[in-house]
Amino acid sequence: MRIRLSPTALTASRVLALSMALAPIGAGAQEPVDLATATRIRQEGLERSEALSLYHTLTDAIGGRLPASPSHNEAAAWARERFAEWGLAEARLEPFEFGRGWSLEKLSLEMTSPRYMPLTGYPEAWTPSIAGGVLSEQVVYLGDKTAAEIQAMAASLRGAIVLTHEPQTQFFDVDRPQPGLSDASVRTGNPQGIPLRSATPMQQVLPLLRAAGVGVTLRPSAYRDGTVGVVGSRTTEDGAVPAIVLAAEQYNMLVRMAQSGVPAELRAELRTRYHPDTRTYNVFAEIPGSDPELRNEVVLIGAHLDSWHTAIGATDNADGVVAVMEAMRILAELGVRPRRTIRAVLWSGEEQGLLGARAYVAEQLADMAARDRLAVYLNDDPGSGRTLGFYMQDNAAAKAIFDAWLEPLRDLDVGRNVIEGIGSTDHVPLDEIGLPAFTAIKDFEAYDERTRHTNADYPDRMSEDELKQQAIVLAHFAWHAAIRDARVPRRPVSQP
Repeated sequence: MRIRLSPTALTASRVLALSMALAPIGAGAQEPVDLATATRIRQEGLERSEALSLYHTLTDAIGGRLPASPSHNEAAAWARERFAEWGLAEARLEPFEFGRGWSLEKLSLEMTSPRYMPLTGYPEAWTPSIAGGVLSEQVVYLGDKTAAEIQAMAASLRGAIVLTHEPQTQFFDVDRPQPGLSDASVRTGNPQGIPLRSATPMQQVLPLLRAAGVGVTLRPSAYRDGTVGVVGSRTTEDGAVPAIVLAAEQYNMLVRMAQSGVPAELRAELRTRYHPDTRTYNVFAEIPGSDPELRNEVVLIGAHLDSWHTAIGATDNADGVVAVMEAMRILAELGVRPRRTIRAVLWSGEEQGLLGARAYVAEQLADMAARDRLAVYLNDDPGSGRTLGFYMQDNAAAKAIFDAWLEPLRDLDVGRNVIEGIGSTDHVPLDEIGLPAFTAIKDFEAYDERTRHTNADYPDRMSEDELKQQAIVLAHFAWHAAIRDARVPRRPVSQP
């Protein structure tokens, strides 16, 4: 069960008492900790937090944020405006080439015979509209057909609603292993995909369906209990067959009906829109450094602003975005003067292959001098819930420093930093070129098996206390990285 931080555990009086109790430990430790500023960060983050308001604006008011879509552009502009409103310097949008945007304008999916029943499904991103917008047809089951059998049926498939896969029997049932709660070594990453089965591989089936003029394809989700997980490809070609993913239990029912000789009749309405602007945007803002010798060095903190389209991207990754934004608001409100520049970035295109972070590396970290100015990157993603610590990417020297910084946060329900690394998020492109780049360890409860990339990704999975906690942790780490005499050590080349 996810731990919810109790309000009594987060009172300002306890913050002050803890700070005074830890002062001798911090002062005498090998790695110094600025307990005075740490206390101020906690007070601001607990007593005057804007995290919940930011969270609901980003999710409820703006919604899903597919790159290059109007909603992502709105979110990027909103974030830049908030940064500027808080007095941060250089609040800006930086574009990079992505490909055409896409939006869903209308979807209705229902069984009309032999009885009425609404169905739960979502289109793949970048799928085209159904020709004419609407289809009313009996379903045709092709999941058990060979390529030759499908080709022989071509004349009867024009405008058809087609079930492309066999019934789904395997599901995302568990979350990935949870690091940060014990001393046990836990290497983790994105969970393995769940296979969808069909008699003929889809790379052979889809060209046949396109040539036959199929109206729309339906395939099952790999999640249970009406949860639908959907992604999509920005390289989907013009003229592709429209594609919808259906809740597995409903898909399986339609297959059984077709196999029993009583195929269902469905009504499907799907209208989508492509957007001509091929750019999407990373969002930047910063607190300038004050030390003449260190101010050109950068402590970078970030999360990805983009999401998939089935829900409103609350745990993937609006919670991380709020952690970054609220951390910067806290530091700006306190009027702190870091020695190094603290720069925030909200990436786009993470879900399509870390594209925003890779564009940043290619365009702004192309030469060794620019790389040398990056002191550390702190990322917030993946997972949801409270921050437990950081994945240290096998960097033992950096872990010793992060461990010291973590100690004053113990009553905020943090866990521990782990020496292991993790892939598949925006710190990876920076880590690949040898920079010290780390991502937060987040709570994985009900993330992989329920909310990640699904129609269940809504704000109700997060508590206000968790939003406050993760922002305080990020502000605390950013501040200490920005005032340290030396930069965070880079991983020795000899280490893996």
